[in-house]
Amino acid sequence: MASVEGTLISCPNCGEMISILVDTSEAGEPYVEDCQVCCRPIRMTAVCDDMGHLLHVEVSSEDESY
Repeated sequence: MASVEGTLISCPNCGEMISILVDTSEAGEPYVEDCQVCCRPIRMTAVCDDMGHLLHVEVSSEDESY
């Protein structure tokens, strides 16, 4: 069952706080979304608990390596 949760993150490129929607059924899978302020790509990975509730979102800029 897909669940979508809203959260705030800080863009690793410009530092602005932005609101995003996270599909918790895709937890652990990295994905890229553009910042709503600076339009630069943000690499994100949702981290959820065993019940599928969002704990936090790991963010990095596209040019940062894992």
